[in-house]
Amino acid sequence: MPEFPIRKIVVTVEEILHEGGPPPKTPRRRGAVLALVKNPYAGRYVEELQPGMEDLKPLGLTMTKRLIAALGGDKKAIDAYGKGVIVGSAGELEHGALWHAPGGYAMREELGEALAIVPSAKKVGGIGARIDIPIGHINAAYVRSHFDAMEVGIPDGPRPDELLLCLAMASGPRVHSRMGGLEASDIQAFDGLR
Repeated sequence: MPEFPIRKIVVTVEEILHEGGPPPKTPRRRGAVLALVKNPYAGRYVEELQPGMEDLKPLGLTMTKRLIAALGGDKKAIDAYGKGVIVGSAGELEHGALWHAPGGYAMREELGEALAIVPSAKKVGGIGARIDIPIGHINAAYVRSHFDAMEVGIPDGPRPDELLLCLAMASGPRVHSRMGGLEASDIQAFDGLR
């Protein structure tokens, strides 16, 4: 059974007051939670990786709960999410895929009726590498006002034998969103797309 000892957890929250135009009625909040964990597969090829997903599920739930709390604790206010991984240089890109189920399902479980696919990114990187976590609406992937990204990283990781696991969430659309398309208030299909 693989183990993923945690070296560090970081939570960051942004409050966006304006983007050069008039301030919105409610500032947009965007946050991320990051965990540096040991990669038990680093430095060698392992054929069967899927059991590692099960072992990461409790961490996904813990990280999700911390991020919801950091964003104010109101699950109903959170309407966008995304996830990502940076694999340390002794690992392979496929090790980042271990985070698909634990990260995505944890957010869906805690946020309730989240129907849309969780946008995701992964890469292999060295210490201090950063990654743009794509963010999209939790119920409809075509809601343009919520297309976003949040750049994250930790200065001292990932080390070659580590994974930097990331979750991101946001409340509200981009400040000054005005590109048209499907609005959150117009979601009708509840199929995760429209």
